[in-house]
Amino acid sequence: MRILVVEDDVNLNRQLADTLKEAGYVVDQAFDGEEGHFLGDTEPYDAIILDIGLPDLDGVTVLEKWRGAGRGVPVLILTARDRWSDKVAGIDAGADDYVTKPFHVEEVLARIRALIRRAAGHSSSEIICGPVRLDTKSSKATVNGTTLKLTSHEYRLLAYLMHHMGEVVSRTELVEHMYDQDFDRDSNTIEVFVGRLRKKMGVDLIETVRGLGYRIQAPKHAN
Repeated sequence: MRILVVEDDVNLNRQLADTLKEAGYVVDQAFDGEEGHFLGDTEPYDAIILDIGLPDLDGVTVLEKWRGAGRGVPVLILTARDRWSDKVAGIDAGADDYVTKPFHVEEVLARIRALIRRAAGHSSSEIICGPVRLDTKSSKATVNGTTLKLTSHEYRLLAYLMHHMGEVVSRTELVEHMYDQDFDRDSNTIEVFVGRLRKKMGVDLIETVRGLGYRIQAPKHAN
């Protein structure tokens, strides 16, 4: 899952980015409204954290531009405690949720997890596909109760496929959501990660859809 953090406070931006990375997310950072708007308008993100009080272009305007262009990515806005009007303006502009400063980064993580789950149609912190369970809260996956020992890339691949269970996901889409904007992306590596993931899982759930990509879905006999 790939997240964009748009926050002009360098220390807070870094803190959020570091926490998200530790939780297994791929993170891009922007420090003003112009840069944030450009990235959100040109790169595919699973969620965006957007500060309202940004230089160059304020957060509400950035959000209005995204929504006006049809960008439906979930957006969590950051607002000052004493500016209730910012919350109203942000929600009216199309924000999906908000957090008031100062905040605990754990709350931001929880809200981001919830936004991504809801966008994919999942209501629980656990996503289940046959014998595979993905715990989005702990960033762990199990097969028949046994914990899978996954690398960060393997986990990101499994998490993205399970959030989009039943859908065909192209190699390009997987690459775009597994790596940040500065990474030297190579869609051929996806095949390698899929092979490793299949071997570790030991169950035949990831289907190769020739010429299109991959799909994960529970066996037809599963409840």
